[in-house]
Amino acid sequence: MPRGEKVKRAGGGAGRAKCGPRAGRGLRSGAVPGGGGGGRRRKGAGPEVVPRWAGGRLWESGRRAGGRTGPGLEKFALRFLSAGCGPRRPLRARCHGFPQEDEKLPALQPGVRHPQPCGHRLLPGALRPHRAYVRDSETVHYHYGPKDLVTILFYIFITIILHAVVQEYILDKISKRLHLSKVKHSKFNESGQLVVFHLTSVIWCFYVVVTEGYLTNPRSLWEDYPHVHLPFQVKFFYLCQLAYWLHALPELYFQKVRKEEIPRQLQYICLYLVHIAGAYLLNLSRLGLILLLLQYSTEFLFHMARLFYFADENNEKLFSAWAAVFGVTRLFILTLAVLAIGFGLARMENQAFDPEKGNFNTLFCRLCVLLLVCAAQAWLMWRFIHSQLRHWREYWNEQSTKRRVPATPRVPARLIKRESGYHENGVVKAENGTSPRTKKLKSP
Repeated sequence: MPRGEKVKRAGGGAGRAKCGPRAGRGLRSGAVPGGGGGGRRRKGAGPEVVPRWAGGRLWESGRRAGGRTGPGLEKFALRFLSAGCGPRRPLRARCHGFPQEDEKLPALQPGVRHPQPCGHRLLPGALRPHRAYVRDSETVHYHYGPKDLVTILFYIFITIILHAVVQEYILDKISKRLHLSKVKHSKFNESGQLVVFHLTSVIWCFYVVVTEGYLTNPRSLWEDYPHVHLPFQVKFFYLCQLAYWLHALPELYFQKVRKEEIPRQLQYICLYLVHIAGAYLLNLSRLGLILLLLQYSTEFLFHMARLFYFADENNEKLFSAWAAVFGVTRLFILTLAVLAIGFGLARMENQAFDPEKGNFNTLFCRLCVLLLVCAAQAWLMWRFIHSQLRHWREYWNEQSTKRRVPATPRVPARLIKRESGYHENGVVKAENGTSPRTKKLKSP
């Protein structure tokens, strides 16, 4: 028998173990975890050996953690030994599934949830781990699939509820104070909803882009393509964006939008859906995040300017700021798209069409994506120029009409004197205001 170890034969009544550095001496053999100080002995089982170091260490850890002492320490020591812990193997590492120096790290596969360490009930609460051990990263990656449709449908209902809450408790109360007409009222509701959405999306998208490091490393927009495995926050952002723009279709009926406004709203709803779904399905999620951040920032400024204009028609300063930012945003979007798709992906080695692996890096696909982005930006720029020219034309016409028409002074009504008196209401009166006397005719 090794030195420093004590064996206690089975049998006898339950006794209280001594606590301290030699707590292992009072440990009963054959004690079943979950029983009392003295338990039944299994048939054919030899005496249990508890080293002295276990008693000392367990006593100290139990005292520090506020854990078990006395008979409860005996059960804990047996479970401690059965877990394979020893003097050269740390308590926390071995009992919580952390790999040791002589063990190989588990193979990590993206898209697969890593198993959580077992044995949390072995140690007191203060010694339990706060997180699972992962070799490279603590994030679990995801990819798209048919189950996304169910998730999008669920968030469509959530978005409809939030839309109704914003409309009832915020926009309706403001519009009642402004006393807007029917045309302005519908535009005010549209801009109010989009201001809330664009502001939330800009903050959320900026947070995702900064935390994922896409701003600090622009090459990550095309490196390691295809970006099949997405972090949770990126995937969740795309699903919520698709849910919002899909919910905008039934909202056209719920909001009772005028027939003249429906084609215009359908155009930009379909435009957003095509771009967001294309970036998500073609594994261009990183580039899509940057482009959405630029686009939403411009749209937020535009709808905020409309709200201020409805409140005060003389307030057009934000429209001037939006007009300056709009052209710069188109230039940045086109530059990033050409840089990432036309140059970055064109220099990648894996240029093959493989839908199973999510690789669409071919010349035809790149040209289609570039044509779609350039056509959309050109169409938006043409509409912007057309609206600005019309606005300036109306403004100059108003100014020219004001200059052409001179201000005619009002001439005060003057009394016209006739003979000895003047006429007033068809009656001739004298100068002093009395009617003149009639001359008497002399009789012949």
